[in-house]
Amino acid sequence: MKRTEKEGFVEEFRERLQESPSFFLTDFTGLDVKSITVLRDELKKTGAEYLVVKNRLVLRALQNTEFPDLSDHLLGPTGVVLGHDVPIEAAKTVADFAKTHDDRPQFKVAVMDNAVLDAGQIQRLAKLPPRDQLLAMLAGAFEAPMAALASALEGKLHEMVGLMKALQEKREDGEA
Repeated sequence: MKRTEKEGFVEEFRERLQESPSFFLTDFTGLDVKSITVLRDELKKTGAEYLVVKNRLVLRALQNTEFPDLSDHLLGPTGVVLGHDVPIEAAKTVADFAKTHDDRPQFKVAVMDNAVLDAGQIQRLAKLPPRDQLLAMLAGAFEAPMAALASALEGKLHEMVGLMKALQEKREDGEA
């Protein structure tokens, strides 16, 4: 790659990093081109992409940005996962792929909203249920206390109606 091509790549890569709400650095040691192509296809379905890049170029792209310093993690073969739409789905896809490919690729580090996450934190993110399921769980958590309150109020209402009927019957019996 010529110098001008490298500079163009660095600028384009910097823009892509800034457009993405998160990105993951992975070590793809042990994966062949065919496997990486399969991983790319699976990530594309989630709205993410997988790039194999030189560490020097990643460092240059991260310079003069608000991203944290990742130079300690840019050792060995590095693949970058750009999670454009749903970063958790991208992490889940990589983790699921690794389960069937001898734990490859391995997460090195992630940046989400300028916060650095280690490999363990990324694995915990990957184990989260899908967004729709999380929203359903949240709705259920909100609905349960409301349903209990409605049930308690309904019980008191029935009790009050019963008391009113008993009072009415007592008065009718007293008048007659």
